[in-house]
Amino acid sequence: MGVLTLHEDRPTPKSVYNWRVYALAGIASCGSNMIGYTSAFIGTTITLNSFKMEFGLDKLSTAERSLISENIVSLFIAGAFFGALGTYALGHFVGRKWSLAVAAAVFALGSGLQLGANSARGLGILYAGRVLSGVGTGVASNIIPIYLSELAPPAIRGRLVGLYELGWQIGGMLGFWINYGVEQHMPSDHEQWIIPFAIQLVPSGLLFVGALWIKESPRWLFLKDRRRQAMANLCWIRQLEADDMYITEEVAAIDQALEQQKSTIGIGFWKPFQALATRPNVMYRLMLGCMLFFWQNGSGINAINYYSPTIFKSIGVDSNTTNLMTGIFGVVKAVMTFVWLLFLVDQFGRRNLLLVGAVTGSICMWIIGAYICVVKPEDNPTDHLNSGGIAAIVFFYLWTAVYTPTWNGTPWVINSEFFDPNFRSLAQAATTASNWLFNFLISRFTEQMFEAMGYGVYMFFAALSFLAFFFAFFLIPETGGIPLEKVDRLFECKPVWRANKILKEQLREEEEQFRFDVKEHSYHDENTGAVAPPPATTSTPHDEEAQRNA
Repeated sequence: MGVLTLHEDRPTPKSVYNWRVYALAGIASCGSNMIGYTSAFIGTTITLNSFKMEFGLDKLSTAERSLISENIVSLFIAGAFFGALGTYALGHFVGRKWSLAVAAAVFALGSGLQLGANSARGLGILYAGRVLSGVGTGVASNIIPIYLSELAPPAIRGRLVGLYELGWQIGGMLGFWINYGVEQHMPSDHEQWIIPFAIQLVPSGLLFVGALWIKESPRWLFLKDRRRQAMANLCWIRQLEADDMYITEEVAAIDQALEQQKSTIGIGFWKPFQALATRPNVMYRLMLGCMLFFWQNGSGINAINYYSPTIFKSIGVDSNTTNLMTGIFGVVKAVMTFVWLLFLVDQFGRRNLLLVGAVTGSICMWIIGAYICVVKPEDNPTDHLNSGGIAAIVFFYLWTAVYTPTWNGTPWVINSEFFDPNFRSLAQAATTASNWLFNFLISRFTEQMFEAMGYGVYMFFAALSFLAFFFAFFLIPETGGIPLEKVDRLFECKPVWRANKILKEQLREEEEQFRFDVKEHSYHDENTGAVAPPPATTSTPHDEEAQRNA
């Protein structure tokens, strides 16, 4: 059940697993590189002395600098929130391919505006650019998982969708290390801080150029009744002819799903909204999906992403070492994301990951907060970390190693399994927007929280992580191994912590009963070995007359 395992739902030609599907996924994942990089580099870049001197931040008070830093970060996240909300309409009307192109173009425009900021023009153009980059990020973060899941063969769907999260973490790691490189090897001038901003254009440019080449999602084309183009794209992606049995079966499954959607939800922009209003069980799951991102952000992960220099400074790391420590933080996240993708998410279970991550993360945060409370490293600076400071750093990286493969990526997986295809686009928009909303609230006040609360910030994150354990234990069932069509029944099984086992047992009994019924009402064809219903008896008029005479 690892990322290299092909668990096929039916016999699949080898040509289906071809370079084209991986190329399409790789190009789309440039968008997640874009998101990861821009989320990671900004917190360190705005702490460079060259940036502070360029805009006169070195002459401001700590509180004033904190407010400006929060504005630079949070305006980007606000843009991402509105971009994610608008993606449902964009994806519905223009499709997946052109939504990716729009995301890349808007992001690149925002990045270009940020490059125009300097001491003469001030920060206004930088703020505007951050908002536009955020809008592009919101669109990309919503549409990429949908596009990947729609083009992937079932056996490698998890692998391709997992590239989204992996690309995000690789982009973040590069953002941290590029800042370390410019700080160590460039003079403190305009070029030093502008280079990390300029590199944003690389992944967004690759995504835009690639979006002009990639194929539109065949499933979206079928939805829009553009069958000729849909068939052409599907055959190109699968490298099969239109009359191949695999293509025939896949198209039949798509048509069946569309017919079901027409009969239950309806085809149209507002139909999922209207259907959602009449289904309290789906609305309840939507609330749980949004709350998963509340607890994810309450762990402090995104506060650390954006303000890692502030975090390390509070522990007692000197300013010359913070970028190095931040770079190591990025490496740990990328490595643990790969471990999560390969070994944990399917084998260990989604629910277990949330429970272990909440408890372990809470313990680590309590220990770090207690160390800062007792030692007060910022009030008692030293030229090197003592044993207590080293222990605090160890627990910080332990927290990173545990939280990355638990609450960082797992909520995205669970949300992809909470909803059937009829509601997935709408649910994806709502849950992604909620992620950026809670991200905004945390990032907007992190610097001020450290000013006002000090070590209390770690206690705050530790308490939320502790509460997240009870949220996951009592409300989130294990979704692994449950067919999407049966998710409604999963929430009917009580208690929640045994729901997965109960439903699997019910499905196993139903399958055995079905097989028994088929066997009881079937006969065995000696020529073919097949099992089929007994043949209907036919009689001629001569037979009927003979029976009457008898």
